[in-house]
Amino acid sequence: MKIILVLLFMAPLTLSADKDYFSVDSAESPETKSRFAMLDDVRILANGLLQLGHGLKDFVHKTKGQMNDIFQKLYIFDRSFYELSLQTSEIKEEEEQLRQTTARLQINNEEIKNLSQEMNLKIEDLIQNKIQLQEKVWGLEDKVTKLAIIQPLMQETKEISSLKAFVEQQDNDIKQLLKTVEDQHLQLDRQHNQIMELEDKLNHIEFQELTKDSFTEEQPEPETNPIPVLKVTAGRHRSDGETSSLRHDYTTRCNHSAAPDCTALYHSSEQFSGVYTIKPSGSEAFDVYCEMKFGTSWTVIQKRVDGSLDFNQTWDAYTKGFGDLNEEFWLGLNKTYSITKQGDYILRIELQDWKGNKRHIEYLFSLGGPDTNYTLQLSRISGSIPNALPEQTELQFSTADRDVDTKHDSNCPENFLGGWWHSECEETNLNGKYVTPRSRARLDRRKGLYWKPKKGRYYLLKSTKIMIHPTDLKSFD
Repeated sequence: MKIILVLLFMAPLTLSADKDYFSVDSAESPETKSRFAMLDDVRILANGLLQLGHGLKDFVHKTKGQMNDIFQKLYIFDRSFYELSLQTSEIKEEEEQLRQTTARLQINNEEIKNLSQEMNLKIEDLIQNKIQLQEKVWGLEDKVTKLAIIQPLMQETKEISSLKAFVEQQDNDIKQLLKTVEDQHLQLDRQHNQIMELEDKLNHIEFQELTKDSFTEEQPEPETNPIPVLKVTAGRHRSDGETSSLRHDYTTRCNHSAAPDCTALYHSSEQFSGVYTIKPSGSEAFDVYCEMKFGTSWTVIQKRVDGSLDFNQTWDAYTKGFGDLNEEFWLGLNKTYSITKQGDYILRIELQDWKGNKRHIEYLFSLGGPDTNYTLQLSRISGSIPNALPEQTELQFSTADRDVDTKHDSNCPENFLGGWWHSECEETNLNGKYVTPRSRARLDRRKGLYWKPKKGRYYLLKSTKIMIHPTDLKSFD
């Protein structure tokens, strides 16, 4: 546009200059001057038009490039807006489903509360009836005492018997109602926990929309597999006579020197739980906690009851052991290995949740030495809770300052707290951070004291205990 304005400004000047030139040179031929003047005008006009064309061409190219950029940005914006609308729709659908579920649970909760109130009223009525009946029974007993001298009439005897039967029936009904009320209270607690979880989810979704877009319920207890009768022997097979001789020698050895483990102490007449000194074969003597139960004694290698001890310790601490044997403690990998290398052992894990429910699970296991980073191998044999630890897999012990699991980028002990036999950073860690049921943050949940089967929900634990027991005394030969 600037070029056009310049040409339009220069054209009159050029024409005026030509007119002056023609007036000065009027002696020349008029026809020749007129022809040359016209050619000059045409050339000037052509040059101007040519420059104008080039300017328009450049302007068109620039405008076209700017329009292409605008179209690309509009396309990207349309795609982003479409994806955002899809995400918003999905979040709204999930929120609506959660709201519907919460509403149903609240309705059920109200119905259960009403039912519980009705049952409480019925129980109160039954208690009043029971009191009245007891008063009647006491009156009848007085009558019976007075009539003891004379022969009671048959009709009165039948009345007393029927009243006693009625009172017994009322007692049974009251007991059944009390049991029903207890079941209803348990169900109310579970419904309350579900409602709290759903409210947390709703709050999280609402927060996402504003910015951009237990121990859980008790699971059905699995069937307990019977503990198989294990016949593990070391060396050659012994006859019955040799076995009796071995057990006699074993008991004699325990009576005259420190026992190799708690089971040996039990067979040497120590039958009370407590702290004892043992001396495994090829090892120095050290103290352990022995728990006497099931007609034998178990060596406890880990115990947690109240979270008073921090289990986020170093590799050296887990190797040597830490804690108080009468309270919370970790016996130590070296000590545990010195016991288990004497023969074949059973590993028993006892768990308790925050509602007082107790579960257990038992494994056949083997524990490697320091050169293998105390590699653990498990094979489940029985239990009352789903398995949450890998079986038939070599699991190396890891701590935050010594992560031996090189197959994964993340440091499991550092991310989940506490030393453990980690596998793919699973969320079961009996040496994790001690948390209470109200610790609902996801970070604490991942680092907490949980039992988490692969197919199942979390078991938030209040206490844990890990114990070992030899499969057979012949293992110590």
